[in-house]
Amino acid sequence: MKKIENKNKQYIYIAQAAKEVGRCKIGKTKNLESRLKKYNSMTGKSKENIYQYLFACEVADMSQLENDITEEFRLFREQKNKEIYFYSDDLLDVFVNFIKSHKLFVEEIIQKKEEKITVKEVIVKRVTPSLKERGLTHQDMLGISQKVKNDEFYTRYDDIEKELSMYDKSIWKNKTVFCNCDDAVDDKKNERKTSNFALYFLRNFKELKLKKLICTHYSGGIDLFNQRTKGYVHTFIFTKDGFEELRETPPGYDGSFDHPLSLKILKEDADIVCTNPPFSRARDFWKILIDSGKKFIILSIFTNIVTPVFIPYFKKNQVWAGHNRVDNFINHKRELVSMPTHWYTNIPIKDRPKSKNLKIISLKEIPEKYKKYDDSKILLVDNCYIPSDYKKPFAVSVNPLLNGVLEKGYKILENNEDYIPHINGKQKFRRVLIQKI
Repeated sequence: MKKIENKNKQYIYIAQAAKEVGRCKIGKTKNLESRLKKYNSMTGKSKENIYQYLFACEVADMSQLENDITEEFRLFREQKNKEIYFYSDDLLDVFVNFIKSHKLFVEEIIQKKEEKITVKEVIVKRVTPSLKERGLTHQDMLGISQKVKNDEFYTRYDDIEKELSMYDKSIWKNKTVFCNCDDAVDDKKNERKTSNFALYFLRNFKELKLKKLICTHYSGGIDLFNQRTKGYVHTFIFTKDGFEELRETPPGYDGSFDHPLSLKILKEDADIVCTNPPFSRARDFWKILIDSGKKFIILSIFTNIVTPVFIPYFKKNQVWAGHNRVDNFINHKRELVSMPTHWYTNIPIKDRPKSKNLKIISLKEIPEKYKKYDDSKILLVDNCYIPSDYKKPFAVSVNPLLNGVLEKGYKILENNEDYIPHINGKQKFRRVLIQKI
């Protein structure tokens, strides 16, 4: 196959470095091959950290489409490097779906990395290349994400306090709280070196009448909060005079939430899990947590509620949205970064405040610009409008679900884990089909 060399063509691409699995670069170019070589020359000192394309396509106007991507995904971009976006497999689908449904999209091109970093032209129908084509296995991806931890964000105290204060204090009484994802506690109680989850519960243990707090520390490559890099378990047993502390570093313990010791604590000691798990391992974390049957209040990507792997949990009423969205975090360099997330829980929420954002009215009252039909004659509604008198299934996006529409007499349709509407043949954003009960 010939190389891609046509100065008249314009391209939008998504690239990723092998050691930066929590990030991707979305950019424009008139020469895909030279652009990839340029990136790899910048990282040439490390043969292991090479760039490759995750997705590339020809477009009619690369500058305009790049601007539209910037506007659409502003919250997914880094503050300092505007072309760098947060990455996960699910978010890649979101980026690609937006690009392919854009009026300036021309043709999809998937790039494969050859031994000499020579880019060949490959036209396929798939949205994204397989892990095999990327030269990675599933275990490689998990291993890299655990070691590099580029997707790790640390929650601000105010955001934790804002969410947890909205639950009845009785849920915590005589309970053991388990913070099982990188929640370090400094020996000298230095707030600057202590996880804000741990800090919140230590500050409020008397008011909440907690029984015990257990925090685990992950022994990853980053020395989080200047703590030791070994995995450890820090336990606080609350008494009327304060609390007793026990810090253990079990042999071979890495502090990961799926380590046998962490699973044992979850099963035998924990009553409520409260943490911000690593986004790259959300699927594994959710399965372990929900299968455990324990109560929880956790943070996760806000689009999880319309992502196929997570939809069954919402459909079975095993999890629902918490109260608040969180967009800003602190990274391991103590820099403010943006990532749109939401709280999720299985603790009952009464009189959800955000329900007032739902506009449940008759179909004919909904403004025409907020209702349309896709190519399959499925009704799509936007701007949190919900048709009160519509008996057929209809499609909603993220916000109505996060605002509690499922608590207002509606249910997620069966066998609806991957609904992506098409209008006039153009693919739109993934949605969820719901129906009035």
